[in-house]
Amino acid sequence: MKIKPISIKLILMNFLEFAVWGAYLTSLGRYLGNIGLGSQIKWFFAMQGIVSIFMPTLMGIVADRKIQAQKVLSLCHGVAGLFMIGAGLYCMNAGDAVAFAPLFILYSVSLAFFMPTIAIANSVAYNALGKEGMDPVVAFPPIRVFGTIGFICSMLVTNFLKIGGVAMQDSYTQLFSSGILSLVLCGYALTMPACPVNKSAEHKSFAEAFGLKAFTLFKDSQFAIFFIFSMLLGASLQITNGYANTFLGSFAADPSLADTFAVKNSNALIAISQASETLCILLIPFCMKKFGIKKVMLIAMFAWVFRFGFFGLGNPAMPGVLLFILSCIVYGVAFDFFNISGSLYVDQNTTTDIRSSAQGVFMLMTNGLGATFGTLAAGAVVDAVGVFDDASKWPQAWYIFAAYAFVVGILFMILFKDPQKKKVAA
Repeated sequence: MKIKPISIKLILMNFLEFAVWGAYLTSLGRYLGNIGLGSQIKWFFAMQGIVSIFMPTLMGIVADRKIQAQKVLSLCHGVAGLFMIGAGLYCMNAGDAVAFAPLFILYSVSLAFFMPTIAIANSVAYNALGKEGMDPVVAFPPIRVFGTIGFICSMLVTNFLKIGGVAMQDSYTQLFSSGILSLVLCGYALTMPACPVNKSAEHKSFAEAFGLKAFTLFKDSQFAIFFIFSMLLGASLQITNGYANTFLGSFAADPSLADTFAVKNSNALIAISQASETLCILLIPFCMKKFGIKKVMLIAMFAWVFRFGFFGLGNPAMPGVLLFILSCIVYGVAFDFFNISGSLYVDQNTTTDIRSSAQGVFMLMTNGLGATFGTLAAGAVVDAVGVFDDASKWPQAWYIFAAYAFVVGILFMILFKDPQKKKVAA
């Protein structure tokens, strides 16, 4: 079947979108540890959640009410790219004397403008597909696969490429890579089809005028439960982003395991998770139509149980490393069946005048409140268990995370009723 030109354009947009993120997301903690900021890792990852509490919603409002979404996407990537490059320049000039505050501020501003782009890029893609008469449920997942491929490519470049004899995963050069890719997408976003903006002059309430109408979705009991459990499940998303690389690196203290592939190339091993995504995304159209949103999200929730459990049971040597690989394979189901399906559910059940804002609310609950809660709670768990004093206690932490995901899954099974596809009244 011939691929439409718009699909090719959206494929490249998604590739760049997630390549920006993959350049540093799973390797930043390793670099921070190298420069003596290991104790601050949790704050760098918590900031991703904190800015997602308000920035995706705010930028979604702008895209719905003021500026076309593709232009907002361009603006956000421009600012994000410049500040990420600024963070890299600071680290390069500071050498061995990198201070927490300057790096954290530059990184945080970049992140504040990057995080909204995930939801906005979805809105831009859904709009473009709709203009071509294509069904997003069927057409978008294969396009979104290339976002994951972009993430993987960035991770592998960061893992294997050495600049000045130092691997990018151990260096500030990963920040330059992310910033440059963001500036490329800043320009490319302007080639996307124009998105509608609701600038009606008719009298509006405060909520309508500022695009806050999306929050009225909480009045619908099904949407309220969906968003609450999106937050609870979103807490799981950042646990392995923040601690998987640190966990794998802890095995380096054991001379018999220090030279294993999983320890020396932890970023490459974790990339299996994203490779799994590329396959699982393709299952979403079938699963959404066959099972509905409730069963698809339940599959995701219980996949997180296995994701964490396999980490607790495994080790870098054979055959234990196979459990790490299984954990990475399961991640594709855990992430995609929740994140992509949830985004499609929001798109199907909202009207065009609040669609970008609603996607922003979804991001707020998952990558905002959920990720913040998950990062800080995970940090409290690993501190309480004492993994940094005794690395042999890591499995206890992973089992606690698995138990959390299991309880969330059971509660969701009881409380959420799978709704029929509907459109919320304008």
